[in-house]
This record gives sequence, C-alpha cells and structure tokens, in this order.
Amino acid sequence: MAAEVQRLYGDCMRHSILLASCLVCVSPLMAQQPLLPEPATLPDPATLQPGTDANAHPADEKPENKRIFGIIPNYRTYPTLAEEKPISANEKFKIAIEDAFDRGSFIMAAAFAGEGQLNKDNPSFGQGVAGYARYLGTAYADIAIGDFMTEAIYPALLHQDPRYFRRGTGSGPSRAWYAVRQLFWTRMDSGKYQFNYSEVGGNATAAAIANLYYPDNRTAGAAASKLAMQLGIDAVGNLMKEFWPDLEKKFSHKSKAEKR
Repeated sequence: MAAEVQRLYGDCMRHSILLASCLVCVSPLMAQQPLLPEPATLPDPATLQPGTDANAHPADEKPENKRIFGIIPNYRTYPTLAEEKPISANEKFKIAIEDAFDRGSFIMAAAFAGEGQLNKDNPSFGQGVAGYARYLGTAYADIAIGDFMTEAIYPALLHQDPRYFRRGTGSGPSRAWYAVRQLFWTRMDSGKYQFNYSEVGGNATAAAIANLYYPDNRTAGAAASKLAMQLGIDAVGNLMKEFWPDLEKKFSHKSKAEKR
C-alpha cells in the first residue's frame, strides 16, 4: 500500500509539472491575444423586440475561447450561473467529440507519452519510435475514453449535465471550492442536483478499460491510482475553467500596457 501511494504521488507530481510546463510555454503567446468579450447574460424580457424568444439562451453558443492557454479543450464550460436549458444526449456526445478530437488533446497525449517513455512507466512498450508510438496511442486512448465516459455515455444514461457551470464571482477560495465541488456534485437534466456519478463512475470505467492496453499495470491498486490521478487532473481542469477568464484579462491588460 505504501509503495502504491508513493507511486501515485510521483505520478501526480510528474503530470502536474508537465502540465505546468506546457502552460508556462504558451502563456506568453496568449498574452498577445486581444481580450475576449465578457460571457453573455440572459436578455431582459423588457428589452426584447417583438417576435424574439425570451427563453432563448445566449450561452447555448460555445464560449469563443475554445482552449485554455491555447491547449486545454474548453468546450464543456458554460459561462453563466443563470437559468439554462438542459441539453440532449446528442449535444452531450457532441461535447465529448469536440474535446476528444481537439488538437489540444493530441498535444497533451504527445506530452504524456514522452513523459511516460522517459520514466519507463510501461517497460513492455519498449523505447525508440515504436515504443513512443505505443505510449502515444495509450495516452490518447486514456483521454478519449475518459471524455466519452464522463461527458457523453454516463451523462446520457443518468440524465446528468456534463458541462462545467462557471461561477465567475465571489472570493478566490469560494470559487476554488465551487470548482472542485462540481467533480462530486452536479446538475441533472431536471434541474436538480445529485452526486456526480458521471465523473466518478465514468473515470472509474475508463481506468478499468485501461487494463486492456496497459499490460504492466493490471492490478486493482494501479486502477485505483489511475482513478485518483484522473480526478486530481479534472479538479485542476475545473479550477482552470473557473479562473481562466480572469487570467486572460490580466494577460490582455499586460499586453496592452507593454504596447503603450
């Protein structure tokens, strides 16, 4: 057990350092981008023109910025806490497809593959180009299967909403807690809230499926470690989704100040 905990800690630290390095590399580029418009809010019925649908939700459209730091897919973020309409099963699958096949998913898979090969996480994969190809294939499979399980299949079956609902207001700690809490407490299609079976169950299923293509790590402990690591990565992802617009503002203001 101690060895398994130590291994999990090491994996989490390596993945965190790798992700942070990617973000540091692209942040100067993002600082040069113009400030995006603020998230849309619901229209005031009193200001609507005749024939306009008061129930039309402006946030049904995707956020204009599809990627955080130019890498991390941001398709499932919903930019307001205002009342929203539930989405269909087809729309849930569309979100999963956009996330899984976004260029950022391939970039992250390539980075995780390089890190895995460097640390020889799966010795049977070997080294060289052939070994890297196996690391790359399995790393991408982890991302794609996780996306479809947590954003499409489980949400469609359980009638849960896979979107991240951004708060955008309040103190930093309260918003951070709000972001992490959505891993375990989510909105249903009915508007009620319940335990996030899609996130936890979906990632658990993805970790179990991974046993099919990770011959060196087919133990219950390895599956539990992978689940814990994925939940940790998703928690960091939620924090980025919550605070990214604030960071983007700072980058934009800094870029404008440098041009003066």
